[in-house]
Amino acid sequence: MRTLPLAIAISLVAGAAFAAPPVKTVETAKGNVLAAANGMTLYTYKDDHGGVSSCYDACAKNWPPFTVEGDAKAEGAYTVVERKDGAKQWAKDGMPLYFFIKDKKMGDITGDGLKGEWDVVKP
Repeated sequence: MRTLPLAIAISLVAGAAFAAPPVKTVETAKGNVLAAANGMTLYTYKDDHGGVSSCYDACAKNWPPFTVEGDAKAEGAYTVVERKDGAKQWAKDGMPLYFFIKDKKMGDITGDGLKGEWDVVKP
């Protein structure tokens, strides 16, 4: 009978590894957008294609990637992409997700439309 609690514990741990990324919907001046659990708006970059990030070096300093913590595995519209530096980054609908360094508080969307290359992510 001791194997049942062990089996339940194992299934709970395994289930946690397949949880969706820590995101939520936040209301902004342009409507609802997707944000990380910390409330900061998420963006996509038009130069990214095929689930591959092309934002590194100076770009990544201004647009930090939304990285994956631990061994999380995504499901549904969310995927995990590997960056060329070995880090893992969340993606939605095949597009890697980023923050914008000039956003300071929940609901900020100062990077939306910047240079015609960056867009907020809609839920």
